[in-house]
Amino acid sequence: MTFVPTAGTVYFIGAGPGAPDLITVRGRALIEQADLVLYADSLVQASVAGLARKPGARIVGSSDLHLAQIVDLMAEAAQGGAMVARVHTGDPALYGATHEQMRLLAAQGVPYVVVPGVTAAFAAAARLGVELTVPELTQTIILSRAAGRTPVPAREALRGLAAHGASLALYLSVDQIEQVVAELLAGGSYSAETPAAVVYRVSWPDEQVITGSLAEIAAAV
Repeated sequence: MTFVPTAGTVYFIGAGPGAPDLITVRGRALIEQADLVLYADSLVQASVAGLARKPGARIVGSSDLHLAQIVDLMAEAAQGGAMVARVHTGDPALYGATHEQMRLLAAQGVPYVVVPGVTAAFAAAARLGVELTVPELTQTIILSRAAGRTPVPAREALRGLAAHGASLALYLSVDQIEQVVAELLAGGSYSAETPAAVVYRVSWPDEQVITGSLAEIAAAV
């Protein structure tokens, strides 16, 4: 099926984990054709937004804008016939704060389309050279986070998730790593020798990768 971009539409684009060449072909093409590129400049490299090629295209960082300003900017542009690229880190479906933006755009009758991207967990697995679903070991991947400024439902507590013994990828949690390790070990399925890794800003120039056992990883960070 051929994809044809539409004027007057907001495209939520997953930029991938960081490196500009890890964005999808569709995501890149949409940025190149957009009239307005609104990107999360605290999380997305400027070179990704810099893929814009349309003469007169506006490139705006959103880190200093609040939700209403972001939505109003997108809605005004789209309602004026512009094609809008709203660029988020990773994949828009994961920890992208896109739900409220989509809801508010829909309330104003502004059409939007979501373009997936490579999420950090899968980029980290690639960087580590590991498979997350290994026959006879696990066929399940759990993506979650430790509770912080964003609450986590009690039914999704790390100790309970750890009881499954599945491959586990935690986002936004390294600042609580000692508590995270304690909860994972308390789950009963992981041992002190279970392999663990902390991958910081995967595919960025300042990427950091720390590996070790679950018992060792907190001290290594």
